[in-house]
Amino acid sequence: MPLPSDPRAFLTHLFQVAVATADPMRVVAPHLPERPKGRVLVIGAGKASARMAEAAEAAWGPCEGLVIARYGYGRPCQGIEIVEAAHPVPDASGEAATRRLLALVKDLGPEDLVLALISGGGSSLLCAPADGRTLADKVAVNRALLASGAPIAEMNVVRKHLSRVKGGQLAAACHPAQLLTLLISDVPGDDASQIASGPTLGEPSLPSEALAIIDRHRIEVPTSVRSLLQQPCRVVAPEDARLARAEARIIAAPSQSLSAAASAAGTAGCRVRSLGDALEGEARDLGAAQARLAFSLRSEVRASGQPLVLLSGGECTVTRRDNGIGGPNSEFALAAALTLNGAESIHVLFCDTNGVDGAAEIAGACVSPGTLAAARRAGVDPASALAGNDAHTLLAAVSGQIVTGPTLTNVNDFRAILITPSAELRLLPWQHLDADRRRRCQKRLVAWTGIAKPKSMGSSGAGKFAASRQWRIRASPIEWG
Repeated sequence: MPLPSDPRAFLTHLFQVAVATADPMRVVAPHLPERPKGRVLVIGAGKASARMAEAAEAAWGPCEGLVIARYGYGRPCQGIEIVEAAHPVPDASGEAATRRLLALVKDLGPEDLVLALISGGGSSLLCAPADGRTLADKVAVNRALLASGAPIAEMNVVRKHLSRVKGGQLAAACHPAQLLTLLISDVPGDDASQIASGPTLGEPSLPSEALAIIDRHRIEVPTSVRSLLQQPCRVVAPEDARLARAEARIIAAPSQSLSAAASAAGTAGCRVRSLGDALEGEARDLGAAQARLAFSLRSEVRASGQPLVLLSGGECTVTRRDNGIGGPNSEFALAAALTLNGAESIHVLFCDTNGVDGAAEIAGACVSPGTLAAARRAGVDPASALAGNDAHTLLAAVSGQIVTGPTLTNVNDFRAILITPSAELRLLPWQHLDADRRRRCQKRLVAWTGIAKPKSMGSSGAGKFAASRQWRIRASPIEWG
């Protein structure tokens, strides 16, 4: 791709590269052994798991099995049944499918092979409330966890101890069969036991730790949940003998996708700086921090004359303060825009690689120097939108949302900030420009200034149009021409 003459298109291209790198059709087959002659059972859960099942059958042919995917994330398979269920809050479809999955792995023998295809989102999709709990209890706890602002690792500790399938319990149910788990990581640090709350990996934590997390974040839970967490541990310890024949491999991770995006940016002539693939914290705080960093680097970029891309990944959380429509990436983006306050030459894109930001069917957002002004013209106050967790309403009003539909993979959040060199705009007499160049000139001036395009630019050209509105137009040389 050429140098970033269209910042949004360029950043979207980097995001697409990151997503494509984690496509299960690319990454599953290299990790599959030769298909054994005995019984093979394929199970799984997660946003990428239906695509993983499709990839497994592309390599092995029709297989027996059951995989649970998010609504809209199903794929056509030859033998494996795909059941769709709710995410991020579980529903009856997920609960019924999980019961069937547990029944399917019952009474397996040592000669059987179970292939487990696990990806992010499985914590909600694998729904088997522990004894004494109901689906309503599970839904209430899940909603409270999502609104608490607790880190994903802490949420998963609670989920494991309130389940009959998480924290290694699915692996124990497959015993004594051989178990191979292929995982697509969506967790900071790529801890395999945290992906989908680790249904096939041992868990060392205790119920008392889950209760402490609930108390620390002041999460309101049903009495039955507190009672359950005061009972003996249900999760399977890492040293449990039932895990002796279980193997797990991470086949796609955020670091790989960020590396591919960095390569694409470098090919386009940009310098790249990685901020890490495992950043966690409150979305609005991290968004503001990265915006401050980008602003501080503008002079360095101007001096070099070369665009700079800041890349990062991880998983942010949102502490719910109001009932607006938003998600971690949209809130991250809005906080960054407010911090930058229209600063020139900085464009940002923050998206979830699974195509869903929080509970919204929006991947994320792209904001530019003109975003705040455009929002105010549309009658939306940016500060109020952030305060009310209502970033998606603002972004919809300014066409700032990135909509992908189901990506069929999930390697956590992708964040890219493009900082371009600034230089005085080269002015050419308007009458010397052809019609196509005039249209491009008008379009770019509107994009940079946020001023509605006039009916005529006038014979004096772009300079007068800008000066008459007391704008000092600046642009990167690579954006002009």
